[in-house]
Amino acid sequence: MEKRTAIPVSLPRDNPTISYWQDPPDVEVADFTSAEQVPETAGTVVIGSGISGACIAWGLLEKGEKDVVMLEARQACSGATGRNGGHTKAASYKSFLDNAAALGTTEAIKIARLEYQNIKDVHAFSRTHGIDCDLYSGDTVDIVYDQQQWDSAHVAVETMRRTMPEDLDGAARYEFWDAEETARKFHTKGEKPVGSVSYFAGSLSAYKFVVGVLKMCLKSGMRLWTNTPALAVTKGSDGLWKIETSKGSIKARNVVLATNGYTAFLEQQFQGVIVPLRGQITAHRPGKNQPSSGLGVTYSFVYADGYEYMIPRPVGSKFAGDIIIGGGLMKAPSGGLSEFGNTDDTSKNPIITEYLTETTARYFGPEAWGEDHPDGRIRKEWTGIMGYSSDGFPFVGSIPGEGKEGLWISASFQGHGMVLCFRSALALVGMMTGGEKEVEKWFPAAFRMSEERLRIPFEGRLHTGPPDVELSTKI
Repeated sequence: MEKRTAIPVSLPRDNPTISYWQDPPDVEVADFTSAEQVPETAGTVVIGSGISGACIAWGLLEKGEKDVVMLEARQACSGATGRNGGHTKAASYKSFLDNAAALGTTEAIKIARLEYQNIKDVHAFSRTHGIDCDLYSGDTVDIVYDQQQWDSAHVAVETMRRTMPEDLDGAARYEFWDAEETARKFHTKGEKPVGSVSYFAGSLSAYKFVVGVLKMCLKSGMRLWTNTPALAVTKGSDGLWKIETSKGSIKARNVVLATNGYTAFLEQQFQGVIVPLRGQITAHRPGKNQPSSGLGVTYSFVYADGYEYMIPRPVGSKFAGDIIIGGGLMKAPSGGLSEFGNTDDTSKNPIITEYLTETTARYFGPEAWGEDHPDGRIRKEWTGIMGYSSDGFPFVGSIPGEGKEGLWISASFQGHGMVLCFRSALALVGMMTGGEKEVEKWFPAAFRMSEERLRIPFEGRLHTGPPDVELSTKI
C-alpha cells in the first residue's frame, strides 16, 4: 500500500469514460465558461464542480457572498459525483461500533444522525427547488451472505437502538428478514443469503442534481469556468491566494478545495493522506423475468470482505428498470490494490468488468433474471475516482499550517459522498461565514480538518468487513 499511496496525484485525465448520467451531457452547463479568460480577482474561488463544490458555492451565495468563482478541470460535474451510482444510502450500522469505540458514543451518534439527515436534506432540497433528478425516497436492503456480517449487524443495530432511543423512526430504524423472507420479498433467488436488513435510503441522478444546483448558482451571480484546470495555488505577499489556471490567474481572499481524490495535486501535504481510489460501475438492462413494476427498493450485496451496491432506475425515469451496480473491488487481484493511487478514469479493470457483468443473474438467480435483453445485458460501463482518508472520515475546514489562512477544504468522502457532502458543505459555509459555534453543535469533530489527522498512515478502506462485536459491551 505504501507504494500505491506514494504515486503522485495527477489532474483529472482527458477523455475519461462517459458515465451513464453524462450521456448526453447537459447542453447549458457542461462546457460553460463565463468569459474567455478568468477574472483577475474574486472573493472566493471554489475548485471543483461536484456536489461539494456546487453546494458550498450555493451556501456562500445564500450567505451574501457576491463574488464566487468556480473552476472545473473538465466538464461540469465530471468527477466522482457525475460518475457515482446515485445511492443516498448511509448503512450507519456498519460503522457505528467502530466509531463509538474510537471516538466515543456521542460522536458515533452524531455521525449516524448527520448521515441520515443528509439524505433527508438532499431529497428535500431537490423537491423544494424543483430539481428534476429522478429522485426516489424509500427503503433499501442489504442482502447479507456472510454469517459474521449478519451477526455483527444484529449487535450493531441493537446497540444503536439502545443508545439512540429517540431515533427509532429515523437513523436507528432497521428491520431484519430471514433467508426465506429475503428471497421472497426482494427477488434474490440466486446465491442463498443468510438474511437481509432494510432501512430508509433513496437514489437520484447526482449529475442532474448538481447541474440543477449549478444553474441556481449561476442565476445568483456565480461565475463558472469549465475545462479550466487549476494548476497551482500559492499565497502571495499581499495575503491573497493566487490560482494559476489554463486561462490566466486569479487572486482571491478564500480558496475552497472541493477536489476529493485529486486534492494532493494542488496541496502536497495531502499526498498519501487523501488517496485516490478508482471505482467501477455498470448499467444493466433488466432481464426478461424482472418485475415489470420494478424491484421497489435499492440494494447492497454484502459478503465477508466487501459488497456491491445496486440501484434500479425508478419508474418514470429514462431507461426505467435499468440496474446500476458498482463495486467488485475485492474481486480484483490483491483486493484491488492496483486501484489505489489510480487516477485513470479513461479505462476499466477487465477483471472487475467480468465480475460486475455476472452479478445480476448470480444474485437474482438465472430463472428470476431470465434471458438478457436483446441488445445485451450491459448498457454502459465506466470508472471514476474517489478519495479515501487514513481514518475513514472526510476533511472539512480550514487547512492548517503557517500562511494557510483562507485555504479551505471539503474532500475525501470514502465513496460515501451522497450521505456526507451536502451537510459537510453546510458546515464549511458556516465555518467560513462566522457560524462556527452553531456548526459545533451538530458537526462531528472527527470530520474537521486538523494537523494531527495528516500524520495518520494510510492502510486502505475502512468499515468494509464486520466490526468487532465485543466493542458493543463497552458502549
